[in-house]
Amino acid sequence: MSVERTSERIVLITGAAGGIGRAAVNLFTENGWRVVGVDRAPYGDQFPVNGLFIQADIANPEDIATIFEHTRAFTGRLTALVNNAAVQIAKPLLDTTIDEWDAVMASNLRSAFISIKLAYPLFLSAGRGAVVNVSSVHAVATSKNIAAYAASKGGLLALTRATAIEFARENIRVNAILPGAVDTPMLRAGLNRGHVGEGSIQQRLDNLAFRTVNGRVGTPEEIAHAIYFLADDNQSSFMTGQALIVDGGATARLSTE
Repeated sequence: MSVERTSERIVLITGAAGGIGRAAVNLFTENGWRVVGVDRAPYGDQFPVNGLFIQADIANPEDIATIFEHTRAFTGRLTALVNNAAVQIAKPLLDTTIDEWDAVMASNLRSAFISIKLAYPLFLSAGRGAVVNVSSVHAVATSKNIAAYAASKGGLLALTRATAIEFARENIRVNAILPGAVDTPMLRAGLNRGHVGEGSIQQRLDNLAFRTVNGRVGTPEEIAHAIYFLADDNQSSFMTGQALIVDGGATARLSTE
């Protein structure tokens, strides 16, 4: 039995109250999508009036189930899912506790696994679907004192490939975006790891920018445009199972230069 494709496009974005999440909410809305936003922090009064914001913690499986219950009641279908929410533990591996490791995996990896499963029937109702997993360059090249985060993002990249293979016959595409250094609260909070020197926050940001080919740190809006490209089947219909690195060229340069 075929499902009729509808013209209305609906996206669910986790981590909607953060830097990249807010930029994505705005961009999808500007392009005529209805947005379901999720975050454990409040969003404020600026969420799109034709959308739905759900305050919940995606590290909790029961919260995820509630999120999709509300989404099903709100729209009955989904066109895209953006797994953007994440937490970061910035400390040496030997100092990372089991609880901290599990918390990172629950937020960054397990939540995507559960959300994709629960989004699947809503994609079928829409007649197609796109998953955009927000991984990280730490999935392919990393640094010290961030092992749990890097491992979770590497797992998310592997999950992307495996899910793309399983879902292709249902016209559901699954891709990952791997942002590099982007000026967000999470990036600034992690600048105390010592990987970009000492000094003020601005000095550390400048040191980080120097390591990119572009010579600057990215903006949340730039990442949002890449997310939108992968979600929009008018632009990326022949892409699935892929990792799109958006890092200002940082991973293109030899570390010995």
